[in-house]
Order: sequence, then structure tokens, then C-alpha cells
Amino acid sequence: MGQMITTNNLMYHYKNNEKEVLALKDVSLHVKEGEFVVIIGHNGSGKSTFAKHLNALLMPSSGDVIVKGLNTKDENKVWEVRQIAGMVFQNPDNQIVATIVEEDVAFGPENLGIPSEEIVRRVEEALKSVDMLDFRHKAPHLLSGGQKQRIAIAGVIAMRPDCLILDEPTAMLDPSGRREVINTIKRLNKEENITVIHITHFMEEAVDADRVIVMEDGEVILEGTPGEVFSQVDKLKSLGLDVPQVTDLANLLIKEGIDIPSDILTVDEMVMKLCQLK
Repeated sequence: MGQMITTNNLMYHYKNNEKEVLALKDVSLHVKEGEFVVIIGHNGSGKSTFAKHLNALLMPSSGDVIVKGLNTKDENKVWEVRQIAGMVFQNPDNQIVATIVEEDVAFGPENLGIPSEEIVRRVEEALKSVDMLDFRHKAPHLLSGGQKQRIAIAGVIAMRPDCLILDEPTAMLDPSGRREVINTIKRLNKEENITVIHITHFMEEAVDADRVIVMEDGEVILEGTPGEVFSQVDKLKSLGLDVPQVTDLANLLIKEGIDIPSDILTVDEMVMKLCQLK
């Protein structure tokens, strides 16, 4: 597996009312091709600022961001970087540009100057991949939040990115919309081998990731598998972060002297472990 994204000593600062704000402090990370990485942290932790560096929306104050061998600082490569790393934002209404679903999904490929028969094929594939093909002739404003976000994802998928960066894509959705979107990005990762970097403040969305990265105050402070990260319940709580409810329960049971692992993440795992207790 090759490297999809590498950041080396990434620093970012900006001015706010004449005050210098250091938003990212020395962030060095690697994301492999095909990996599903979730970045968590509460508002102001730097996770969205970090995301915007990964497809050259922001430029490092110092350090480097390398996307599939391309440095985002290379002005001639910005469009290439954005085709490799497609970005999905929080509010689908800000991303949807057309009045008919299939025209919206075609918008990106059209701007790339792709021939029209190829666009038709890409639109169909992209809508299939987010399970929205039946809605191709509908008006986006008639769709639910979860459906709109899946259309926004299809619009990025039609550009054939190798990596999908999702910046809190479920923040504005209800629970069923959130589930639709999470299932969609999991499927794109597993079946189409698209690298996923998913930024969220919902802990439950991180349970199935290959790796979880916790950011606080512009720094990476924890990194590991979901089990490794979420079993550090007290540390996460001291940062004001929740842990998945099942992990919290496991932690409480362990404190009561019950012999179960600390890295239980799902109800099914919990049931298995409790049933094994004699």
C-alpha cells in the first residue's frame, strides 16, 4: 500500500483581530491508500482546518502536505491535487449547484472537460455508488438531508478521486440521514477502495475506522485503532469528548471488577463478552 497523504510538520497560523492564532501545530501524519481514517476532536481543535489543507484549500504556514506525491504548495498542481482528493462539506445545500440531480453530479466532470458520453457513464456510476440512481431526474431541494448529502458525495465521486475528505458531513443531518451517509462512505471505502478521511464529532462514526486520530488545540494527541483510542475513556473525557456508549459501559463494568476487555466498541461485542463470563 502506497502513501495517499503525508503531512510533515504542518503549521498553520492566521491573524484574528491583529492577534496571531496558531491553528495547527506541527502535525505529521500518514494516510495509506485505501485506509479509512476518522479524525475526531471538538470545535476549535483544528480538525476542519487540517482537512482544508489536504486538498489545497489552505496552504501551510510552514511544513508540507504531500498528496500522492504532489506538494500542495506547487501552484501548477493544485487542480491535480483537488482531483485526487475530493472534498465533501458539512452543508450539502452549499455544494449542490443544479436544479436536477443528474445535472448536479455532471457539473464537476463537465468542468474537467470530459467528453459527454463519458460524463453520462460517470454520472450513472456515481449515483449507483451512493444508491441514488432512482433520483436522477428529481430536484435536489425536494430530497431529505441525507439524500442531498449523498448527491453531494456523488458529485465528488464523478470526478474519480482517489481520496474522499469529508468535513463533518453528517453534522446537519438527523440520525437516519447520518446512517445513510456513513453507510455510503463505508461502502465506497470497502468496495471501491477509495481512501476516506472522515472528520466528525460523533464518536459512534469512528467505531469502524481503520484508524482514529484525536486532535486537540491544533495537535494530534491520540492515534490508533478505534479500540486503542476509545479504551482511554478517562483521557477522552478529560478532553471533553464522549466515547461510544458501549465503551463507556465496558469501562464502568471494569471499574466494578467485571473481567471484560476495555476496547469493546459495539453492542454485539459486549453481548459476546458478557455471555462468555462464567
